[in-house]
Amino acid sequence: MNEEQLAFNRRRFFECLTALGLGSTLMPDALTIAAQDSAIVTVQMIETAQKIAGVSFTREEQDSIVTRLNAPRGYMAGFEFLRTAGLGNSTQPAIVFNPVPPGKSLPVGPRFLRRRVPVVSRPSTDEALAFLPVTHLARLVETRQVTPSELTELYLSRLTRYDPMLHCVVSLTPELARAQAKQADAEIAAGKYRGPLHGIPFGLKDLFAVRGTKTTWGASPYKDQVIDTDATVYTKLREAGAILVAKLSTGALALSAQWFGGLTRNPWNTRQDASGSSAGPGSATAAGLVGFSIGSDTGGSIIQPSARNGLTGMRPTFGRVSRYGAMTLAWTQDTVGPMCRSAEDCALVFNAICGPDGKDNSVLDVPFGWDASADVAKLRVGYLRSAFEGAAGRNHEDALSVIRSLGVQVVPFDLPDVAIEAIDFIRYAEMAAAFDDLTRSGRLREVERGPEQSARPAEIRPARFIPAVEYIQANRYRMRVMEQMDEAMSGLDLFIGANLLLTNRTGHPVISLPSGFFEGSPTGLQLTGKLFGEPELLLLAHAFQSRTDHHLKHPAL
Repeated sequence: MNEEQLAFNRRRFFECLTALGLGSTLMPDALTIAAQDSAIVTVQMIETAQKIAGVSFTREEQDSIVTRLNAPRGYMAGFEFLRTAGLGNSTQPAIVFNPVPPGKSLPVGPRFLRRRVPVVSRPSTDEALAFLPVTHLARLVETRQVTPSELTELYLSRLTRYDPMLHCVVSLTPELARAQAKQADAEIAAGKYRGPLHGIPFGLKDLFAVRGTKTTWGASPYKDQVIDTDATVYTKLREAGAILVAKLSTGALALSAQWFGGLTRNPWNTRQDASGSSAGPGSATAAGLVGFSIGSDTGGSIIQPSARNGLTGMRPTFGRVSRYGAMTLAWTQDTVGPMCRSAEDCALVFNAICGPDGKDNSVLDVPFGWDASADVAKLRVGYLRSAFEGAAGRNHEDALSVIRSLGVQVVPFDLPDVAIEAIDFIRYAEMAAAFDDLTRSGRLREVERGPEQSARPAEIRPARFIPAVEYIQANRYRMRVMEQMDEAMSGLDLFIGANLLLTNRTGHPVISLPSGFFEGSPTGLQLTGKLFGEPELLLLAHAFQSRTDHHLKHPAL
């Protein structure tokens, strides 16, 4: 008799005893035999588990539960199958999060970009050229004052030179970049200009897959991983003519600035880390090592490094940009967005990457139309009082004065009072599912004990004990919170300030833009928009940057 048959017979024996009401009278030896099979659930286990679930059952009810759980086609059998199904990190769930409350219509209209094309001449130094915003680089490429190959060599050189200080590069892609630059050179010389990203070198957070390159997720177990697919965001940028020069560091499993290759540093103050799991894109873009970069955000990982490193970074509305080919952290909260030098740069990059791809079933078909010259005074803007407290409070007060000088009427605004703890664990439950294979293999410990010293395993392990019912209940409460947010913002286009813990769960867009300095490091002003309110966010951010020069400053490396 094989082991599988023995296990089955043990289960059947235990079920029969329980059905006869004899489960509690099992001899200790019999209990030991039953417990040897990991698929067997005992009454004692139920008594412990019901404390986590917050319920209380009688002994008769517990016996019935044990019978059902251990039945040949019961819950445990289903669980055992799932654990060997090879779902990995990329298989999407059948349940899809939609941030739009019931009865609320999606925006409609054409997709367009209206902006003023700048008049720009090539700077006298490569250093100045490296720090130009995409809008200016694009004009230099379009007018053939600089070639894509020249820009590519400039950024490859700077990546090589400054990475030992910043630890922001996982993989340089020189061969790929030079081939893409050569193609862009030829196309532009032949008059086939694709648009403002054509020939612009960029960096990609190293949780997006690109064929032929390592995609390490910042974690030791995956440091040699190569995924045979191209992430949609990479494909769309390539279609726009952009050039990939580097895969940039992500904190291990998208947590913090620490990865297996070191701690990514803030180029303004290398004693500081670059903050958030999009630390590599934040550091590299701020240091003028790429023209722009792409990050991802589940709990602030675009916004926090943008603020710390003095960038303009935007976390879009959930469902705006495909996550296909990206490492999954939380299916109902992960977002992808641009990290750039200016709001107008963000508009150009976002325009290229947003929209459905037929691969990520959470993406909604909502057009993006942005007019840089629209009347900013027509925006309905609120402000959170809490945004003006703390170390950056004075800079934010000055920013508010600039915004009011634009003719914008700003009114006090309060967010709904929400029990964040009742929905925050949703992401951890999803995270535990996304990395179930890593946990079961025992290799999760490598992320904790390896050079990255990540706290992510300490988040994943407790999430194994989140009851399924509570996960559903949390999502039901999440709908109530979404409706409260929608009602609170019904008279506004956006508000000054942010609550990332809240808006990451409701799917609202946020942009961070430089607002000054505090003790030598940049400070960031956050603006939070209504759902699909990227045009309004970018309009106010662009207008603010037309009156200030914080975004034009760069670190002296």
